[in-house]
Amino acid sequence: MNTGYTVCIMATRQNSSNGKPKSPRVQVVLPEELCDRLTVLAERESRTVSNMAKVLIQEGVNRLESEHLSKNNKTREVSTTDQFRSSLEEQQARRLRGAPRRIKLYRP
Repeated sequence: MNTGYTVCIMATRQNSSNGKPKSPRVQVVLPEELCDRLTVLAERESRTVSNMAKVLIQEGVNRLESEHLSKNNKTREVSTTDQFRSSLEEQQARRLRGAPRRIKLYRP
C-alpha cells in the first residue's frame, strides 16, 4: 500500500471587493491522520486550522533557512581557515637575525 502523497503547490492570488490583492492562497493535500493532528493543535491554541498551518509552515521555513545559513557559515569558516593555513605554508621559512631577546613586561 503506497501512502505517499505528491503535492503540487501553486499559489493563487485573488482580489478583494475593493480591488486590492489578497494574500496568496495555497492548496495542500494532507493525509487524514496529519489533518486530524493539525486540527487538534489548532484547537489547543484557539486558532483556525488554516492559521495553524501557516504558523507551522513559517516556523519550519525559518528553522530550515537558519540551518542552511549556519551550514554555509561553517563552510566559509573552514575554507577561510584552510586558505590562511595554505598561504602560511606557501611562505618560505626565514631565519631571525641575532639572538632571541627576553621580553620585559611592564605593569602599570
